Amino acid sequence: MVRRGSFVLFLSVFTVLGVVTTGCAGPAGASAAGDWQGAVEVPGSPLAIGVHLAVTDGPDGASGTIDIPSQGLTGTALSAVRVDGDAVSFAVPGIPGDPAFRGTVDGDALRGDFTQSGRTFPFSLTRGTLPPPARPQNPVPPYPYRSEDVAFPSRDVTLAGTVTTPEGPGPFPAVVMITGSGAQDRDETLAGHKPFLVLADALTRAGVVVLRTDDRGVGGSGGTLAGTPYADLADDARAGVAHLRTRPDVDPARIGLFGHSEGGYLAPLAVQRSAPGDIAFAVLMAGPSVPGGDVLVEQNRLILTAAGAPADQVEAQVGRVRQMITQVQAGDVAGAERTAREQAAAQGLPAEQADAAAAQVPSLVPFLTYDPRPALAALRIPVFAFFGSKDLQVPPAQSEGPMREALAGSPDATVRTFDGLNHLMQPAPTGSPAEYAAIETTIAPAVLDAVTGWVGKR
Repeated sequence: MVRRGSFVLFLSVFTVLGVVTTGCAGPAGASAAGDWQGAVEVPGSPLAIGVHLAVTDGPDGASGTIDIPSQGLTGTALSAVRVDGDAVSFAVPGIPGDPAFRGTVDGDALRGDFTQSGRTFPFSLTRGTLPPPARPQNPVPPYPYRSEDVAFPSRDVTLAGTVTTPEGPGPFPAVVMITGSGAQDRDETLAGHKPFLVLADALTRAGVVVLRTDDRGVGGSGGTLAGTPYADLADDARAGVAHLRTRPDVDPARIGLFGHSEGGYLAPLAVQRSAPGDIAFAVLMAGPSVPGGDVLVEQNRLILTAAGAPADQVEAQVGRVRQMITQVQAGDVAGAERTAREQAAAQGLPAEQADAAAAQVPSLVPFLTYDPRPALAALRIPVFAFFGSKDLQVPPAQSEGPMREALAGSPDATVRTFDGLNHLMQPAPTGSPAEYAAIETTIAPAVLDAVTGWVGKR
């Protein structure tokens, strides 16, 4: 996943699909009615979509919905649907970048052009419903363990989540999961994958209790995530540990943390803010070991390069990102917002998207002002930190060495890079976030084996 709030903006990753309209609805458009499925042919990463159209008599006789599984959209209502003979157009309301689709029905095919932010890609659908993306690792019931929804307090908010517990009386070791950046649900759902669901299933089958929670403001959890200080988010993880300590099926001396991406910042901080012995171990998956500003700069450089941007454009973008980071770190958030807006405009994005980029800056402040090294260096518990060699968001070339140095004082530290894996620990062609949804594997089995084996030995 691209870090939510980062200023890498490239059209091979769509937040959502929208379309513009022409023509008028009428009974002659009945040939367009029904289910259609296919893809927008985005270079390197086709975007699968499904559309349902209903056509009746009258000027307002067309309606429809759209599914984009990789973006988590199901049954989203279309607006201003128009069918004029074999010509079809429709829109998804409230989408920036003026995304548009216009196409023509030809028997069992519906083809046309999709346009967003001035770029156009072919769009091709055939009759039928869109199959769900293949996710062979997603567990399906009945499970060989117990699953229970829970709620518990953290400061002034209530967090909601799920506890999975192995069969038997216990007490068992336990893990609290900490999601990556942005508003995430308890499964860390992204690009059609559920990494935390898959991890929780593997760990619980291996004899470990797992607590995974919705982030603040997501699902059943209260509060608001944007701009929440890292200390508060680390305390949310500590609240999860406190909840597990109340359960008779959990061994209170064997509770650890699992942090992914930005969660790899929060896990060591939570340990640092806890009493000795409260947290027994930590697993950091693609967790950065350098300051957030450094991560964002390198992330922009690598992802833009992978997307095929010319070198001069990459350097110009990186220069603006550095300027924005400097402004944030100096406390000039308003100036950083102006820089973000100018940056988006320089990329040719429309005004509403430039404004949206600027509006994201305050939510980036905790990340851009955080240095993880003191909390990492203070760890005196077993730690397993690992990376993917093709990760473009937290590249191991930037974080693996400093991670080894920071963990030198830990009595039991393992740092490892898995070859050929991306930020989600998927086997990947290039590591670009544009590939995440198209890869069927959610987490490489070698990673699941390594995590369950490491935790099991401790």
